[in-house]
Amino acid sequence: MPEPIVFYDIPGLVKGKAWSPHTWKTRYTLNFKGIPYKTVWVEYPDIEALCKKIGASAADKRQDGTPLYTLPVIYDPNTKSVVSDSAAITRYLDKTYPDTPRLIPEEADALITAFEVARWAVFPEMDPRPIIIPAVFSILRPASQPYFRETREKRLGKLEELAPKGSEKRAKHWEGVRKGLHTIAGWLEADGKEKLFIMGDKKGITYADFMLAGFFMWFKRCCGEDSQEWKDITSWDGGRWGRFMSALEKYESVDEGEDVAL
Repeated sequence: MPEPIVFYDIPGLVKGKAWSPHTWKTRYTLNFKGIPYKTVWVEYPDIEALCKKIGASAADKRQDGTPLYTLPVIYDPNTKSVVSDSAAITRYLDKTYPDTPRLIPEEADALITAFEVARWAVFPEMDPRPIIIPAVFSILRPASQPYFRETREKRLGKLEELAPKGSEKRAKHWEGVRKGLHTIAGWLEADGKEKLFIMGDKKGITYADFMLAGFFMWFKRCCGEDSQEWKDITSWDGGRWGRFMSALEKYESVDEGEDVAL
């Protein structure tokens, strides 16, 4: 029996603590594959120090060109490997644990990569940040809130002014989200038939589905299951997104985990 993989995630004051769209892609992947793991929760100000300590590479760069350390990151004690970035983690797990269901099939790798690019291509139309970023701030632990506010306000402006509830600005952004998701729904119904999963129901679940599910979990956890935002999302496009998320509920388990010790 392999030792549990160490999965680094960002905690929030939400059900199960897990909320990040990026780390949810990896959590879905681990749960779907049935690979044992344990969560280590890392506050925002500690992410860079953690990554440097364990030898995790920076997954991105800041606008000034300096390394940007982000989560998810995993440490696999069975191979002594540290892997950053959700897509790279999925490819690593597919290769290292071939007896588990493959999420990025070799014959579909290019298509799944293209879907990620295409998904972001509709982002200008459906930019959710003015709505979701203040919601994220509200569910973070106090240890992460100052860092999150400072870094996000540098790029976006004062959180409270991005899309106040009841404002025309918020309504405009929310309509953009609806249109963007409607565009994606159109891709999945190009032949006139609804497909629950990105690669088709016959092919079943792939990493592309977890890309999309991570986005939805962002809203479900940060806005709340009883929020109007979540009710809207699950009702749009004939309720297809609600059905999609219901099909993935079995892969939403979250262990208690432990806080990082640096």
